[in-house]
Amino acid sequence: MESSSSKVWLFRTITVLLPFVILLLLELVLRGVGFGQSVPLFINNPQAPSYLLPKPDVVSRYFSDPSAGPDVTIETNFFLAEKPKDGLRIFVQGGSTAAGFPYGFGASIAGMLDYRLKQSYPNREVEVINTALSAVNSYTLLDFADEIIDQKPDAVLIYAGHNEFLGIMGVGSTYSAYSSRSANLMFLKLKNLRLFQLMQSAYDGLTSANNDIKNSADRQSRTVMAKVAKHRNIDINNPLFSAGLEQFNGNMTLLLDKYKRAGIPVFLSTIASNLADQPPFESTHIEDEFLPMLRKSPEQWSAIEQSIIEKQATKYSSAQAYFLLGKAQLSQKQFSKAKLNFELARQHDLLRFRAPLEMNQIIRQLAADENVTLVDAERNLTKVAEHGIIGRSLMLEHLHPTIKGYFEISNTFYESLVTSPQLPKVVNKVGRFAAQSELPIFDAEIYKGHAAIAGLMADYPFTSEPTSKRLPPVTNAAERMGLKMVQNKISWLDVAQAELELANKNKQPKQLAKAAKLMSDAMPYNAEFAFQAGSALIYSKQSAQAIRYLSRSLKHKPNYINAMLAMAHANAELKNLKQAKHWLLEVKKIDPKNKVVADNLNELEKALNANK
Repeated sequence: MESSSSKVWLFRTITVLLPFVILLLLELVLRGVGFGQSVPLFINNPQAPSYLLPKPDVVSRYFSDPSAGPDVTIETNFFLAEKPKDGLRIFVQGGSTAAGFPYGFGASIAGMLDYRLKQSYPNREVEVINTALSAVNSYTLLDFADEIIDQKPDAVLIYAGHNEFLGIMGVGSTYSAYSSRSANLMFLKLKNLRLFQLMQSAYDGLTSANNDIKNSADRQSRTVMAKVAKHRNIDINNPLFSAGLEQFNGNMTLLLDKYKRAGIPVFLSTIASNLADQPPFESTHIEDEFLPMLRKSPEQWSAIEQSIIEKQATKYSSAQAYFLLGKAQLSQKQFSKAKLNFELARQHDLLRFRAPLEMNQIIRQLAADENVTLVDAERNLTKVAEHGIIGRSLMLEHLHPTIKGYFEISNTFYESLVTSPQLPKVVNKVGRFAAQSELPIFDAEIYKGHAAIAGLMADYPFTSEPTSKRLPPVTNAAERMGLKMVQNKISWLDVAQAELELANKNKQPKQLAKAAKLMSDAMPYNAEFAFQAGSALIYSKQSAQAIRYLSRSLKHKPNYINAMLAMAHANAELKNLKQAKHWLLEVKKIDPKNKVVADNLNELEKALNANK
C-alpha cells in the first residue's frame, strides 16, 4: 500500500516538474545555438582588459530588434576592473541631462565631478563613472542597479525624472510595449531569458506595433524627441499622468532600497527645466473670441486684457495662456507672479517632455531616507537665474543646461559630496571660482553641442514639421574644429591634441595641464598620455596631482625611465626626498650612467642628511 502511494506521489511530482524541465532544456538549447542576447552594462576594454567601460549600446537590451529602439549611447568612459584599495568610486545615473547632452562627457555631472574630485583627492584613485543616457527613465536606473552594486561604488548620484512619461517604457512613450508597471517590471526580470526573447520576437513579427518606428526611413532620420511621443495629450486629470508619477515613485523606492541594503549612499537631485523661455509644446485652447489676444505681444496687453487672459488660463488650464501671462508679468517686473504662471504653464503643458512639479515633490520625499542625501540642483539654479526664474542663461531649450547650467548642477553635487560624512575627508577643496575657471571641456565641443541643439530644434516638438538644420556661425579656430567634429572629419582626441600643442606653443601651463589630464583620463591605459599629464602638472606647479598620472604611466609601462625621473622631480617638489631618491635609484638600476641621476642623486642625499 505504501509502495503504491509512493508511486502516485512520484508520478505527481514528475507531472508537475516535467514542464519546467522541458522549458529549462529549451532555454539551454536556445543558448547553445546562439539565439538571443544578454547585454551587460559593463564590458572589458579590448585594448586594455584591466579596464571596464559602460557598454555604449546597452539600450539594445530593451528591444528584440535594436533597430526599433532610439539611437542613443553611453559615451565611452573607463574605470579599473579591480577597484583600488584606496579608490573613490562614484557612479552617475540618469537621462540626457545627467549625461551632459548636447556637449558630452566633459559637461556631464560625471565629467565635471571627476575632474574636480581628482584635484580634491590627489592621493586617491578617483573614478566618477557615467551610466546616464538619453531617453531612459527610472526603469533603466532600476535595471542597472545590481550591476552597479557589483562594482563596489562608494556613492551613487542620481539626476532623473524628466523621462517618466515619454522615455523608454514611459507611460506615454512610443517605446512602451507593456500596459502596466507590473508588466514592465516583469519584463526587466525576464528579458535575458532566451525563451522570453523567442516569444517576444514572434510577437513582434506577428504585429505591426513597431512598424511606424522600424519601417519608415523618414522616422529613422528624425530626432529621438520626434519619435518618442505617442501620447501628446496628458493633462493632469489623465490616468497616464498619475501612472507616470506612481511609476517614478515606485521604481525609485525599489532602486533606493537596493542601494541601502548594499550600504551604498545615494545623492539624489531635484531636477530643473526652462520656465521663462520655453513656450509649452501642447496646450488646451481658450475661448475663440479671446484667441487674437494671444497673438499679441504680452508686453502690449492692457490691464483688462491681462485680466481676461488670467481668467481664461484658469478656466481652461491653458498652458499657452499661463505662459504668455508670465511673459506679461515679467515685463512689468512682477517676478513672483511671473514665476508662478511659468510654473503653471509647465504643469499644464500636455506634451510631457518636462517633469511636472510633483516629480520634485517625490524626490524630496524619497530623500528623507537616512541613506539618501538631497542635492537641491533646482534650488541652486533658481538662485543664480535672472530674477530667480530659470531661463535661457541656464537652459539651451526645454531642459538641457547651458555650460553655466551644467556647472551649477555639478557644483551642487560637489558641495554635497565634500561635506558628506559618508565619504573620505577632502584633502584639497576646490573652490567655486577655481572650478569654474577650468572646466573639463574644449570650445570645439561647445560648438558641436550647439550644432546638436540646432538639429534637435529643427524637428518636432519645436517645429510642426522637420526643417533644415542651421549650424551656428564659425568665428574662430576652436569653432572651426567644432565644425569638423560635427562633420566627422576629426575626433575628440584630435581636438585634445591640438589644444595640447597650442598651449605648449603659447607657453600656457594651466591649459597645457588641462588638455594633458583630459587626454589621460579619457584613455587611462595609455602610458604616454599619462606621462604627458604628469609632466604638464609639474610644469604648472601642481606636483601633488602629477603623482597620480605618473603612477598610472608606470603601471602600464613599468620601466619607463622618463616617468621615473618625473616621479623623482614631483616628489622633490613636494619635499618627499626619500621618495625622490627611491625613483632616482630605480632609474640607476636600469640605466647606471643616466645623466639626470648623476647630476641630482648626490645633492638629494646631502639634503636628506641635512634633514636628519
